[in-house]
Amino acid sequence: MSACVIFGGAGYIGTHLATHLLSTGQFSRIHIADLNRPARVMENMTASITDVREPITPTLIEEQPTWVFNLAAIHREPGHEAYEYFDTNLAGARNVCAYADAVGCKNIYFTSSISVYGPTKGPTSETARICPTSPYGGSKYPAELIHEMWLAGGPSRRLVVCRPGVVYGPGDPGNMLRMIKAIRRGYFAYPGSPHVCKSYAYIYGLLESIDFVMTREERLIVYNYVESPTEPLGELVRQTKTLLGSHAPVLRVPLALLSPAAALSQLVMPGASNPIHPVRVRKAGMSTHIVPDVLRQMGFEFRYPFLKSLQHWKSIAPHDFEA
Repeated sequence: MSACVIFGGAGYIGTHLATHLLSTGQFSRIHIADLNRPARVMENMTASITDVREPITPTLIEEQPTWVFNLAAIHREPGHEAYEYFDTNLAGARNVCAYADAVGCKNIYFTSSISVYGPTKGPTSETARICPTSPYGGSKYPAELIHEMWLAGGPSRRLVVCRPGVVYGPGDPGNMLRMIKAIRRGYFAYPGSPHVCKSYAYIYGLLESIDFVMTREERLIVYNYVESPTEPLGELVRQTKTLLGSHAPVLRVPLALLSPAAALSQLVMPGASNPIHPVRVRKAGMSTHIVPDVLRQMGFEFRYPFLKSLQHWKSIAPHDFEA
């Protein structure tokens, strides 16, 4: 019997990953370790309330896991104090690696972030300099190094580090679904220029990349995951309008106007739960042009360019696209 542990497995990526790994038969037992209970515990799945900021008991499951997936992190920006990203993401990396060491697991898959690169005006591959400008990105790169120190502990160990873009798809209420709903209702506006590049990661493409790298033989793989090719925001909007059959005009609003308006909205409805937040507005108008060179060189097939990802999404979750 092969088993794996998914730390942070009750989150969006973890929920899809657990379902995928069970459906493909890659593991006969999956354990979800998270601060929150998963929405659904399926057959051959167990779960525990686990805080990765604290030492993790080696007896989490009876079997020796063949893979550990470390998805646990504080990532929402804004929403946390700067120190919280470091307290959770670094302690989590240390404790998950210590757990893998204690139980003799030889394989770790760790989700980092494209935030480690900082703003990316031009094409940015895995060889680009590391220059994070946010506490989240600043906590993720040292977490990568902690995992690499674990890798150095034995020649039979393998480590995969994934730096995904903003992940979207069925069941995710994030940026992409907000854009789709705004376009459908006719009130979407470009936050700055329609020519900025926006790199996103479709959840089903990300899952296929996980399958792909798990079968490789390299001891260390560090790869970006975004859909290829990266397209300008204006093209993403055009393709979304085509799918929705929308003819509503899309205006361009300068960031110099949007940022004060977002700040004003926070006075009316303060808090990170307000989607109109100055930090989110600035991020929406910022270019993220990520290039998944490592996967390309390995021969990975990107099957979800943006329009195809929307079509696939709509085919399995049509209610996300309804008025």
